[in-house]
Amino acid sequence: MAAAYGISMKHLSLIVLLLQNSVLVLMMRYSRVSVDPDQPMYLASTAVFIAEIIKLCTCFIILVFKAKSITHTTYIIQKEILEQPQEILKMLVPSGLYALQNNLLYIALSNLEAATFQVTYQMKILSTAMFSVAMLNKRLTRQKWLSLCLLMVGVTLVQLQNVGSGKNSAITDTSGDGGAESEYLDAIASDHRNKTSGSLSSAFGEDEIITSQNPIVGLLAVLTSCVSSGFAGCYFERILKGSESDMWVRNLQLGISGSMFSFLAMFYDREKIYEGGILQGYSAITWMVIVNQALGGLLVAIVVKYADNILKGFATSLSIIVSGIISVYFFDFEPSIQFQLGTLVVILATFLYGRPDAPVPGFIRPRKKRQSMPPPLRYAS
Repeated sequence: MAAAYGISMKHLSLIVLLLQNSVLVLMMRYSRVSVDPDQPMYLASTAVFIAEIIKLCTCFIILVFKAKSITHTTYIIQKEILEQPQEILKMLVPSGLYALQNNLLYIALSNLEAATFQVTYQMKILSTAMFSVAMLNKRLTRQKWLSLCLLMVGVTLVQLQNVGSGKNSAITDTSGDGGAESEYLDAIASDHRNKTSGSLSSAFGEDEIITSQNPIVGLLAVLTSCVSSGFAGCYFERILKGSESDMWVRNLQLGISGSMFSFLAMFYDREKIYEGGILQGYSAITWMVIVNQALGGLLVAIVVKYADNILKGFATSLSIIVSGIISVYFFDFEPSIQFQLGTLVVILATFLYGRPDAPVPGFIRPRKKRQSMPPPLRYAS
C-alpha cells in the first residue's frame, strides 16, 4: 500500500514512530508521579510480567496467522521449542537483561523528568555501537564515531542540571527553622504546581501526587538500562544471524524465558502482592503503559519496513523535542541553558548516526585505467 488516507507510508511510519517513542515515556512518567490518592502505587515488577505475557500471546497469534493453522502452529512450537530446550537456554542472557532493563525504566522515570530521560536514554546508541564492534565485528566510520562523541557531550550537558540539584522533593518539610517563610514559599510552589498540572490531571480524572525524586538514582538506572539494552540487542542479533529459525519463533523463545525472569522479579514485592494483589494500584493509564510497552517493539519492527534509518533518526529526535515541550507545560519542567544545548547536541548526534555515510568524492576514488584497444587485424588479400 503506497498511501493511507492521503499520507504516504514513509510519513505515516514517521508519525507512528514519533508517537510510540514519545507517548510511552510520557505515560510511564505520568503513571509514576500521578496516582489517585485512594489507590496505592502499582508495582513495576507486575507491570513488566504482564507485558511479557502480552508479548507471548502476540507472538503466538502472529505465528498462527503465518502458519494459517493452529495445528501447524502447535507442530512448530513442539519441534522448535519443546523438543529443543537448549534453544531457550540461549535466550536466558538477553531475556534476563531485557527484564532488568524494563524494571529499571520504571525506576528511572520515577526519578527523572520525561525530557531528561529521553535525552539520556539515547546513550543506548553508544552501548549498542560498542557491543556491535566487539561482538559482531562491525566497523564504524568516522562520521559514526563523531556522532558518538557528540552524544556523550550532549548527555553530559543535560545531566549537569539534574546531578547538581541532588535529591529533589516536591513535598517539602516545613518544620524547623524559617517556618513562616518556608510555609509561604511552599504555598506558592504548591499553587503553581496545581495550576500547571491541572489540565493534565483533569484529563485523566486523577489528582497529582509527586513523590520524592533522586536524579542520581535515575541516572544510574538509565545508564544501566542502556548497557543491558545494547548487550542484549547485539547478543540477540548474533543468535538470529546464526540460526535458521523463524524470527517470531525466536521472539516466542525470548518471551518464555523473559516471563520466567519477570515472574522471579515479583518475589521482591511478594509481601505487597500478598496484601493487595497483583493488580493493586492499576488504572486505565497503567494498562495503556503496559500495552504500549508490550507491543511497542513489535510495532516498530513492522513500521521500519516502510521507513529507513533517516526517518527513524528523525522520529527519535522529534520525540525528544515533543517530550520536552509537554514536560514544560504539564509537568512543571524548567530546562536550563545546559539542558537545551545538550538536547540540541544529542539530536544532532542521533541524526548523524542514522544518516548514510557521505559518498567518496570522485577525485579521491581511484579510477581504473582504460585499456587501449589493439589495432584491428588486417589480412592480405
